Amino acid sequence: MALIAVTTERRAGETRVAAVPETVKKLIAAGFAVTVEAGAGLAASYPDADYAAAGAVIAKTAKEAIAKADILFKVRAPEAAEIAALKSGAIVAAVLNPYQDKDALNGLAKAGATAFAMEFVPRITRAQVMDVLSSQANLAGYRAVIEGAEAYGRAMPMMMTAAGTIAAAKVFIMGVGVAGLQAIATARRLGAVVTATDVRPATKEQVESLGAKFLAVEDEEFKNAQTAGGYAKEMSAEYQAKQAELVSSHIAKQDMVITTALIPGRPAPKLVNAAQVASMKPGSVIVDLAIEQGGNVEGAKLGETAVTANGVKILGAPNLPGRIATDASALYARNLLAFAGLFLNKEGAFAPDLDDEILKAALVTQGGAVVHPNLKG
Repeated sequence: MALIAVTTERRAGETRVAAVPETVKKLIAAGFAVTVEAGAGLAASYPDADYAAAGAVIAKTAKEAIAKADILFKVRAPEAAEIAALKSGAIVAAVLNPYQDKDALNGLAKAGATAFAMEFVPRITRAQVMDVLSSQANLAGYRAVIEGAEAYGRAMPMMMTAAGTIAAAKVFIMGVGVAGLQAIATARRLGAVVTATDVRPATKEQVESLGAKFLAVEDEEFKNAQTAGGYAKEMSAEYQAKQAELVSSHIAKQDMVITTALIPGRPAPKLVNAAQVASMKPGSVIVDLAIEQGGNVEGAKLGETAVTANGVKILGAPNLPGRIATDASALYARNLLAFAGLFLNKEGAFAPDLDDEILKAALVTQGGAVVHPNLKG
């Protein structure tokens, strides 16, 4: 029987946990044993007693939890002490951020771990239930609007009162992936007038289906601006200049701008420059969801709310899913539950098939080396 360990997240500001009592119970029913470090779920409102009731063994320390584990589930990459506690060949599944967090990647390789980066799970139909980027981005998009609304000093919906009418807030979403679509839906539910833009032509219909207006330079480059995997391609300097010209006058009229554009393995593209920020009205708010990859907005600061000379607030809060830790953990844990099913053969025995297309795509270290083709060298 393969043993899965779940430990407390020790990265600064990380409140999520990689398993919840619901998934622990299902993992055990599938044939795994589960050990959870004491206190691992407290920041996400999952007490030890609930894990124990679901069948998990509660370990006093991370080292105790990991020592005999065949599999380690994490939200973020394990830290050095956790990696040192792994037995050689143990499986690690987490959002490893391998392009940036080279120390953890190399540490896992050196330890002989078979590590899977959950963000590398391919976007194919069979893997949708394992797509951690989508599950967490969905919540990030929702939370971005909530954070923006809290920072905005006015009401979001139109209100007709005896004392006069309050106009609805104007919200502009830049980047219409999973996070952007949820931001559109949330802003619409709060009563805002919403517009959105993206370089991928397929998003126009999605934006309009949610009741928002689409804004983009719809030239030939725009029509071919999406990868086979569904990601946005990095656009040419010429296109970016045309798009910037189009959106500049639009941004000046907005009360809130939410930016969500990310390119895997690359710094986040700059979408909003200082002049565009300066054109906004005092009290306007910008929420930069790409802040952990450098940010989409000039002047955005990681972990801070920057206030410009003209009174515009730029929110650079990282890890927005962690601000909804209970739900974010539940969704992430279900992603890992589905992923764990790939470690079992048809008879239910622990026998990971590393030729499986999902496992093969997510595998980053094995046998003492970094093995993912995008990470070598």
